[in-house]
Amino acid sequence: MISFILSLLALVLGYFLYGKFIERVFGPDDRPTPAVAKADGVDFIVLPSWKIFMIQFLNIAGTGPIFGAIMGAKFGPSAYLWIVLGCIFAGAVHDYMSGMLSVRLGGANQPEIIGKFLGKTTKQVMLVFSVFLLMMVGVVFVFSPAKILGDMWEPAFVIDSFGPYVFWIVVIFIYYIIATLLPIDKIIGKVYPLFAFSLLFMAAALLVVLLIKQPDIPELWEGLEGPALTANNIFPYLFITIACGAISGFHATQSPLMARCMKNEKTGRPIFYGAMITEGIVALIWATVAMYFFYDSPTPGYEQIAGGAAAVNDAPSIVNIICNDWLGVAGGILALLGVVAAPITSGDTAFRSARLIIADFVKLEQRTIHKRLYVCIPMFAVAIALLVWQMNDNEGFNILWNWFGWSNQTLSVFMLWAITVYMVQQRKPFIITLIPALFMTTVCSTFLFVSPQAFGIKSTLGYILGIVILVVALVWFFAWYRKWMNGHQSHNN
Repeated sequence: MISFILSLLALVLGYFLYGKFIERVFGPDDRPTPAVAKADGVDFIVLPSWKIFMIQFLNIAGTGPIFGAIMGAKFGPSAYLWIVLGCIFAGAVHDYMSGMLSVRLGGANQPEIIGKFLGKTTKQVMLVFSVFLLMMVGVVFVFSPAKILGDMWEPAFVIDSFGPYVFWIVVIFIYYIIATLLPIDKIIGKVYPLFAFSLLFMAAALLVVLLIKQPDIPELWEGLEGPALTANNIFPYLFITIACGAISGFHATQSPLMARCMKNEKTGRPIFYGAMITEGIVALIWATVAMYFFYDSPTPGYEQIAGGAAAVNDAPSIVNIICNDWLGVAGGILALLGVVAAPITSGDTAFRSARLIIADFVKLEQRTIHKRLYVCIPMFAVAIALLVWQMNDNEGFNILWNWFGWSNQTLSVFMLWAITVYMVQQRKPFIITLIPALFMTTVCSTFLFVSPQAFGIKSTLGYILGIVILVVALVWFFAWYRKWMNGHQSHNN
């Protein structure tokens, strides 16, 4: 528990110290924001800062800082280091810079930002990549809340006729369609803060129970690896498993939604950097809860709670069991509502982001609802087809989740490189994003080499190829940097 307390303090200090430094580097000012200059009553709307923070936090949270942290805890105390260091120095920087660049560029979406700094070809690739990722997010984030709700209650006749969880899957998907079409202040602006409170209440309640229970779990100084609860190596699998809560490319697709609602640039640090640190705290709490569940000495938690042994490899079931056992019926229901709301609200904003990205690409205004339908009808048709495939294939969810994890982190790679180019062009200390960009490039390329779902190369060779990619990226960047600097020095002379 000492490692947990120190990690918690580190995240809080990271916001006040490193977050303030990153804010000074970017330099927010009082220029008109897109919410003011481009107000359209649909997507560009001024909202209160506290509400934007709650929506941003809920948008980026999803099931990542919960399920990812639970699965990441199987790697042992190393999960603490990745959540803390990844969140402070990579994830929160990524979120703040991508959000503020969107503000500066008139509410630009993620592919537009990447295209501006990495070129038109990269923009086209990222547009397709981003939309596909957002579709996967929407589909993946249907199943996990539907399973939790279905385990609580589901009409028997629906189960008999169509199978388990179908009722809630249909309900959630109908909500997705409505929330994607309506102006952002109609549902998202009104309901999200309440759901965010539920998620934060759940985390705070679990934190209190952890401090009371004081479980005997592995500490950092006892070794980074815990008992062998996973056959995967820490590198690169831990850094793919724990995305939300450390760094997530999906966040850069969500930040423009809130960048279009900010009245003043100076509120960016609490909204973007602060929401990511808050998500890191949630991930840290759930990682510790999972440590109790997996490792508590002398008897692990799954042996102390009825039904725990059967849920060791099922993250949604672990959430259900822990919340009900620790928080009682009322607290458990409220906590589970938070866990259910997180993926649902990330799913609907994922589809909303996809709508805006597609509309911006085809230059179709979104003020009128029939123009929104032009984008939404084919988009949801594809999503429904993907959802049906997932439901009919026993491995469909696992396949989607694995590729979602890799795609998510790969998206962060491109955004980090785009931010690094921006930092160079603005003569800012680019090292603060170059190091995370290089690290995540190595993680994603190595995962692609060694993962059985991809090339499945032997680990040793995969690591060597990952190092080769790192060296190539480093040489390529500094070759471009030298050329860019020489060109601008000649121009100035």
